[in-house]
Amino acid sequence: MNARFRWLGLIALCVAGLSSAAIAAQAYPTRPIRIVVGFGAGGGVDIASRTIGKQLTEALGQSIVVDNRPGASGNIAADIVSKAQPDGYTLLMSNLTIAMPSLFAKLPFDVTRDLVPVSLVAIGPSVLVVNPALPVNSIKDLIAAAKAKPKQLIYGSGGPGNITHMEMVLFTNMAGIDMIHVPYKGGAPSVVGLLSGEVQMLFTSIPSVLSQIQARRVKPLAVSTAKRSSALPEVPTISEAGLPGYDAASWYGLLAPAGVPKSVLGALSKEIVKIMEVAEVRQRFSSDGFEPVGGTPDQFAKFIRTEITKWEKIIKTAGIKGN
Repeated sequence: MNARFRWLGLIALCVAGLSSAAIAAQAYPTRPIRIVVGFGAGGGVDIASRTIGKQLTEALGQSIVVDNRPGASGNIAADIVSKAQPDGYTLLMSNLTIAMPSLFAKLPFDVTRDLVPVSLVAIGPSVLVVNPALPVNSIKDLIAAAKAKPKQLIYGSGGPGNITHMEMVLFTNMAGIDMIHVPYKGGAPSVVGLLSGEVQMLFTSIPSVLSQIQARRVKPLAVSTAKRSSALPEVPTISEAGLPGYDAASWYGLLAPAGVPKSVLGALSKEIVKIMEVAEVRQRFSSDGFEPVGGTPDQFAKFIRTEITKWEKIIKTAGIKGN
């Protein structure tokens, strides 16, 4: 009898635990939510997080705190979130780098096992900009200069494995050129490096450099996607400017620790979809050249799998070994 009562007690506790989890999910959120960003303030991922955070605060009635944890191409932030309590109160705003696990020899987390997609937020191009002191005015000029001076031109990036690095890897590989790479801890510091002359060029998100372009402190040569950006309509694509077939899109997406209740993931993704329809948000992203997206966790999961496959092939072709 004692053993029977013990089993009944355990079953009751399990049922109570499940009920508590269900109630907690239904009440979500009851306290502030943290969005961890793996890049510095002022970069594209940071701007996207704060834009979404403002709207989520109003929609959910809870404060959204943006927590910048730059470094290791966003992997520091991803690791923090992967090990957080799966309760929906710690989220990750990531970019394309999260879909490049093959770029790293060893990660402290597994992208497809330890993190779950919430929603794709926005997708758009990066822009290839150069310091005005570099005497090039087009993609063809840049390729010619790099071929004339192999391993002498210097480009910056937001960090090793960052999308801004991988876009240049794809560019140099397709163009058959070789340049020196100087990585920074985030997009904003890399732009500072470009302005100061530490580096001569870089790929970066349009929002992080748009004001510098408008002030003519940097020269935009081309955008990375197959379609021109609405934010820079006069700037050609790399493909049409001299390197046919080049196409690399940057994107922002929201993820959570594995184990977050599906009801919470669903609630968050539904809010993101609604937010992407807000005129102010659409205008904010569109002015930066990004297309607001939104979507379900399943749709984002499929998108990430496709991106992982695509970039794994590029990394292998370029001969990049994990670090």
